[in-house]
Formats: sequence, structure tokens, C-alpha cells
Amino acid sequence: MNKKTSLTLIYFIVAFIVLIFLERYFLTQQTLQISYSEFKSLVKEGLVNNLIISKEYIEGKFVNGGVEKIISLRNIKEEKEKSFIKSSKTFYTIRVEDPDLIRELSDRNITYSGKQEVTWVKTLLSWIIPIAIFIAFWSFILKKMGTPGEGLMAVGKSKAKVYIEGETNVSFKDVAGVDEAKEELKEIIEFLKTPQKFLKLGGKIPKGILLVGPPGTGKTLLARAVAGEAGVPFLSLSGSAFVEMFVGVGAARVRDLFQQAEKLAPCIIFIDEIDALGKVRGLSPVSGVDEREQTLAQLLSEMDGFDTKKGVIIMAATNRPEIIDPALLRPGRFDRHVLVDRPDIKGREEIFRVHASKVKLGQDVDLKALAAMTPGMVGADIANIVNEAALLAARKGKQFVGMEDFEEAIERAIAGLEKKSRVINKKEKEIVAFHECGHAIVAASLPNADPVRRISIIPRGISALGYTIQLPTEDRYLLTKSELLDRLAVLLGGRCAEEIIFGEVSTGAQNDLERATDIAKKMVKNYGMSENLGPLSLEQSRMMFLENPWEKKGDYSEDTAKIIDEEVRRIIIESCDKAKKILNEKIDKLKIIAGLLIEKEIIEGEELKKLLES
Repeated sequence: MNKKTSLTLIYFIVAFIVLIFLERYFLTQQTLQISYSEFKSLVKEGLVNNLIISKEYIEGKFVNGGVEKIISLRNIKEEKEKSFIKSSKTFYTIRVEDPDLIRELSDRNITYSGKQEVTWVKTLLSWIIPIAIFIAFWSFILKKMGTPGEGLMAVGKSKAKVYIEGETNVSFKDVAGVDEAKEELKEIIEFLKTPQKFLKLGGKIPKGILLVGPPGTGKTLLARAVAGEAGVPFLSLSGSAFVEMFVGVGAARVRDLFQQAEKLAPCIIFIDEIDALGKVRGLSPVSGVDEREQTLAQLLSEMDGFDTKKGVIIMAATNRPEIIDPALLRPGRFDRHVLVDRPDIKGREEIFRVHASKVKLGQDVDLKALAAMTPGMVGADIANIVNEAALLAARKGKQFVGMEDFEEAIERAIAGLEKKSRVINKKEKEIVAFHECGHAIVAASLPNADPVRRISIIPRGISALGYTIQLPTEDRYLLTKSELLDRLAVLLGGRCAEEIIFGEVSTGAQNDLERATDIAKKMVKNYGMSENLGPLSLEQSRMMFLENPWEKKGDYSEDTAKIIDEEVRRIIIESCDKAKKILNEKIDKLKIIAGLLIEKEIIEGEELKKLLES
């Protein structure tokens, strides 16, 4: 129903309601219903006239005080009810069998007439109206159901979004930082372009390619780039799109998806978040899982049934490969797994270059330096940083996006939104300043700690009253025991500085303690770095790319748990003592730097280095 039709219908309904209101309250006189006994009393006294007698009713008018007679017969006391009856000029009553009625009316010279009932109209309407309502209802339902490809009739149809050749608008030049994954997928592109090159040698292209990696690394973008490079249709949908409230819908959608793909071949089917559909069967006790398992079984069957010679390639993406059913991962289904990992410093520089090409950069922007400032970040994070930098520059009225804007955007991504308007009292400001200087001095004094880039006591994010940013000089994939112990000392340096200067600690070190305790536990339970327990890994996590504490399982005795607690406590206390020793040796520098930080609110890493060396 279009907008014009909807407005016309609304106007009609409003006009109809207004007409009924006018007729009810202004165009018709008030008709009073009376009992037959009251009617007989009025007849005896000649208080009615102009009667119309039908088979079921008697209608007429009050005359000569007939209304007052009704009031007296009913013994009405309330003025409101009296005024209502007095406003009535006409009446009606239900007719009963009364052989003497006509004679009494004639004796009292009361005018009366008969009324012929048209029964066939009522009978006809009693049939026509229900039939009309029935037809209108089913017309509405059929309109909603539509043709086999629309409305309710399409519940078993695939919801895949189809991009025909050239519509993806993505190629490999738009994807950076995942060179190894691109090399793996070039073979698929070559097969889709020149399948005979492989078929004449008897080779078979993999049926399915599973893109595995952390969130935001560009798995979906990479799949679209493959379709864009190959110049073939691209059918994209999410794993959750197969599951509905109706039984059998998921399996029907899988069948329809593959039928649709065969018509468009050569093409690529891409299923995002396939773990929503292909989760391991038989593990969940929740009722209603059978529908999902039926959908998965249909997908397995379809993947077995189609031939890659037709030119249909299935691609899927997930960040939880460990929970996918093994039957889906075996050779002949998703038999090639491509890792789309976090980019290294070179990859991050390439990603910055791709996204920065869309904004106006200043002369001072160093993409290599920006890549070094963002260790561990993925493509989605970098895209967000470039966009934030552009917004910050526009907010300041700049013509170009400068290095300062990028640095502020990175700080915002790491520490949160700056809150200069938050008022902090003098005592708390001193505590925060010494706390952050404690982190910075310990970090600058330890050989294995990352260098300090900036100290700030400007509040950021939800609860951070200050922050110390450390940036590694290079990407690290392994950490030694000494590096982890130095990292613990840096985390505890803020709390130790508070204790040394003020003689007590505050609640500001809560996050530091949580992170330090987590590192110490992993050293003891996961990395085998405890002298008392030896080289044992006592806890495994089933999660590959995501942290999920509920999935972790430990298989050890209560005695071992006690030793673990003691070892964690020992490591934390020793790291705290190391931080205190450094701060006590440099207490004068701590006070000078903290005083300067209170005054300036921000100290850069180079300035900190000069202050410590002076």
C-alpha cells in the first residue's frame, strides 16, 4: 500500500466517524426505550400518538405530558436522569402478543399505522456481509504472501545478497596487510578465470575456503576482493540468515542458495560468521537445536553434491574455528583454511596508506611512524583511526589532516575520549600525577620495558584519570620471562609510587592490579615459568582468537591450586619490591617529574628521557 492510498483511507475513516457523531448527537432526536407495561399505561391515559406498529416493535411520540408519566412510573429522583428523559420526544417498545391493543387505540382516538418488514434484504445482507469480509481477509493474506518469490511464500528462499560482475567495487589493491592470504586466494581467481588450465591436468580446485582470523582483520573484504578480481557474481549472506522460527526453513534456504549459485555459475558463495550455522553438533542441551543441526546437515549434503567444474566456489569466514563441526572442515568441504592474521608493522603501514589515500594528508604525516604507534591493531582499528583523525581536523577547521590529528586519534582509540571538563581536586590530581610518573620512571629504568611515549593526567574514557602510553619499537611475537617480570613491575609502579609518597594506596590501581594478576597467573598456569611447579601448562583455552574465561578448564588438584596461588602472590610481591627499589633510588626525579606533570598535564617521552638523564 503506497503513501497516497494510506492517506486516502485515513481521511475516509475520519470523515465516517464525524458523520456518525453528527447523526448521533445533532441530527437525530433522542428515542427512549420503555417497557410494554409503561406503554399500556400511556395508552390508557392517551399520552401517546402517531404509532408505527411492526412485527417486532412499536414506535411513537409522547403527547400531553407522557414524559412526566414515565418519570412518575419509574419514580426517578435524580435530576440528571430526569433531564435525559425529558429530552426524549419519541419512544419505542418491544411488541408482545396483545389482542386488545388495536381496540384500545381506536377507543382513545390514537393514530396508528402498520410497517411492512422487508425480510429478504436482511437475509441477503446476512449472507453477503460475511462473504465480503471473508473475501477481503483472504485477499489481504494472499497479497501479503505474494508470488512464490515474495512475502510469506519466500520464507524458504535464500536471503543472499547478490553482487553481479563489477558490483563488489573491491579488488586486491583495496586489501592491505594480508599478503600471504592474498597469495593463497590468487589460485582461486585463476581457476574462475581459466578453469581449463586446471581441468586438463586432472586437478580439482578446493570446494571450500575458510577464512580464519581475529575480528576486524578484513576477512569479508578479502572475499569480496576475490570476486572483484575474478569478475564473477558474489552471493553474500550471514550464517544466522539460515535460521528462522519455522522448522525446515534453514534447510530449504541452503537448497535454494545452491540452486541460485548454479544458475549464476561461475560465482562465489560467501557465508560470513559460519560458526553461527556450523557449530559442533550434539554439545548443546538446549531444546530446539535440531533445526540448526538439520540446516548444517543440508549444507554438508549440498557441499558433497555439487561439482567445482561448474565454477561455484564456497568461501566462509569465522573467528571461532575451534567450535566448527569437524565434518564441515574435512577435505572435500572446507578443505583449505586461510589465516587472516593481525598485520605486522609493514602491513599496518600499507593499511594506513590505503585508508589515508581517501583523505587530504599534511606534509608532516609519517605513515611508518603511525604503524609503529599501533601495535596489535587490525584493519578495522586503523580505518577508524584515519576517520577519527579526519573528523578531528575538520572540527578544528584545518585544510589537511596532520600528524597531530593522527596521534590524538590513536590516543583516543587506546585510552578513550579526552575529558578536559572533568574537575579533579588538588589532592586527587597529585595522587594521579605520582601514580603515572611511577609507571613511567619504572618503565624507563628497566631494560626489557617498552619505551614511554607520553604521560598525561587529563581524564579519558569512562574511569581513567590519567594514563601512560608505552609503544614498542618493533612487533613482538614471543615474550621471555624477564620481559614479563619487567612488565609486571611497570604495572605495579603506579601503586608503589603512591605508597612511597603518600604512605597509603588508592583505588586508582585497580586496573593495574587486574592486569598484573592476569599476567602472573598465565606465567604460572600456562607458560610453565614457575620454579616450584616446573614446566607445566595447567590450563588450556579452547578459544583461538577470542578471550573467554568461561571456556577455560583447569585439571589439577587442590594442593596444586594452593601452590599456584602462592606462586602468583610471590611473583607479584617480588615485582612490587623491584618497582619500589627503582622509585626509592629516583625519588627526587619522581617528585620533580610529578610536579612538572601537575603543571603541564602532559609530558612527552623525549622530555621524560631528558629529565631522567639530567
